[in-house]
Amino acid sequence: MKKFKFAPYLLNLPLALLSLIFIVGIVNGLLQSFGLIPALGLYEFTFKYYYEVFSRSDLLASIGLSLYISLASSLLAAIFGVLLSLLLVMTGKAKGKTLNLVKIPIIIPHIVVAFFVITIFSQNGLLARIMYSLGLISAQADFPALLYTDNAFGIILAYLWKEIPFVAFFVITIMANISSTLGEAAKNLGASQWQTFWHVTLPLCMPSIKNAFLIIFAFSLGAYELPYLLGATMPKALPVQAFIEYTHPDLLHRPYAMALNGIMFFISLIIVVLYYRLLQQNTRKVNGGE
Repeated sequence: MKKFKFAPYLLNLPLALLSLIFIVGIVNGLLQSFGLIPALGLYEFTFKYYYEVFSRSDLLASIGLSLYISLASSLLAAIFGVLLSLLLVMTGKAKGKTLNLVKIPIIIPHIVVAFFVITIFSQNGLLARIMYSLGLISAQADFPALLYTDNAFGIILAYLWKEIPFVAFFVITIMANISSTLGEAAKNLGASQWQTFWHVTLPLCMPSIKNAFLIIFAFSLGAYELPYLLGATMPKALPVQAFIEYTHPDLLHRPYAMALNGIMFFISLIIVVLYYRLLQQNTRKVNGGE
């Protein structure tokens, strides 16, 4: 038995090494965002790059655009994900093949989702062609421009295609359990179906909804593919702008890229703290601490 004494540590070694690489990368990136890049002759710790990020209109617009995309897509996904869960629970399809269909968009890569959106919703896409064939529009160019616009509608649409099923998958099991127990009790006491949902089911599902919201908000804030493939020329989303600054021919732009990444890191760190606090609150409630 002694020869297996160190087996658990050996099994966790790859995870420890990956964690070390991850931590070293974050620390190095943060140091570079504060102007510490010896290879470029930058040795002075400074907040200059963060200050200039919030002073430059193009970089400030990138921050605002990313926050808008993340907030809009996450809120809409949370709302429609809950409604989808409610529909499946009410129709008795919260399990089995229907639930497996809900999982499909979650596992499809974002690049494939971008291709679907372009194929269907662009002015040369399937929907525009169908409307033109039916005589609903006089030319395909009359189809509303949904992609590559300043309002980022195409990006939000693509995120919703993946995030609504994610929220539903996050919430549906809890909602089904509540509906079959406390929901039935509320109905027996005279509550209508709407009152049961609004006053019983939704409040009890809210911790899971909040957790799902935080996860998809953090993901959409730092995601690169969809804003790059479906975004407007200007302004660019934060991850895309960070990549542009990082690959700029002038290497002295690299601290700006790291400052943009630092902003995403600090926002994500706040989200992680909020997520952890929500988990603590839920644990205390389950254990009868509140």
